Amino acid sequence: MSVLRFDNVSKQYAGGHQALVDVSFEVAAGEMLFVTGHSGAGKSTLLKLIHLSERPTRGAVMFGERNLLKVRGGKVALHRREVGAVYQDHRLLVDRTIGENVALPLILRGDRRADTGKRVRSVLERVGLGHREKALPTELSAGEQQRVGIARAIVAEPRLLVADEPTGNLDPTLAAEIMSLFAELPSRGTSVLVVSHDLALIKQMRKRVLILDHGKLADDISPHELAE
Repeated sequence: MSVLRFDNVSKQYAGGHQALVDVSFEVAAGEMLFVTGHSGAGKSTLLKLIHLSERPTRGAVMFGERNLLKVRGGKVALHRREVGAVYQDHRLLVDRTIGENVALPLILRGDRRADTGKRVRSVLERVGLGHREKALPTELSAGEQQRVGIARAIVAEPRLLVADEPTGNLDPTLAAEIMSLFAELPSRGTSVLVVSHDLALIKQMRKRVLILDHGKLADDISPHELAE
């Protein structure tokens, strides 16, 4: 069963720029994979289509059985609650504690305060930051801030996690730690799609890799093929 499917998806922006051209692929439930390619290859557009900040010009983006082209109005926010997002720049609220930052997705969907506290503490323990719940983001290192971003993205147990260059500002050791956290998520029911330029890290992870080239899906490499 697929959690995400692109069926011959093309995206053309105003002015004629063709960001994606007939892209088709599936992400299985419980799968982790990478998307890579040169700057301007279409990676950011692909993420925007998943998050509904852009719509395809042609083709269909399916999230489970849901055609995202038909998701409008208030249903957009409901869809986004099923898609966790991790960014290179963390996007944490600097005037809120770590616990408050992580709790935001649960508060927005209306969870009870008692349940929210338990979930926040549990997920912070999973990312190794249970002891920093009351700290402010400015008191944390870059690697710790990225782990907070991951905790916030997974606290609501999304069906899919998308990460845009999540290790771009981290040294190789921290990058490997972050990827190890991602690799644990499929066993907990969250599929993971990571956009990255770090080819060495991608090869090290031995996961499926999609390669975009000028908007086209140039290759879909299995873990076995990558190992060879």
